[in-house]
Amino acid sequence: MKCSNEFDRPGKDAETARVLAALGHPARLRIVRQLACLDAFCCKDIVAQLDLAQSTVSQHLKILVDAGLVHYRQSGQSSHYTINPVAFANVALFVGDIANLCCPPDSIVRGAAAPRTAVIVKD
Repeated sequence: MKCSNEFDRPGKDAETARVLAALGHPARLRIVRQLACLDAFCCKDIVAQLDLAQSTVSQHLKILVDAGLVHYRQSGQSSHYTINPVAFANVALFVGDIANLCCPPDSIVRGAAAPRTAVIVKD
């Protein structure tokens, strides 16, 4: 993949950065994994699986919803959350495009170990 002006999209980059930032917290990654395993979860079910306060889980869910990664539906007194598969497909496409720019598939030697760096510690 060659670089071109198609990658010069500040508005799109800002949106992508917001979505990736929403995924940039370990608790939110655990929540996403939980939601990906089931059709829907209510907040109390997610809280039961994590060692976090209900208010903390609610805040993380709000960030995921605001980023468009998770759908929210109110049902009576319960809040149900589901993964937005389209949003995650877009994240996968973005990461794949960046990976192809940084390390095109034809430049990667399969099975080769990653280069190691030496760390010298002086007493």
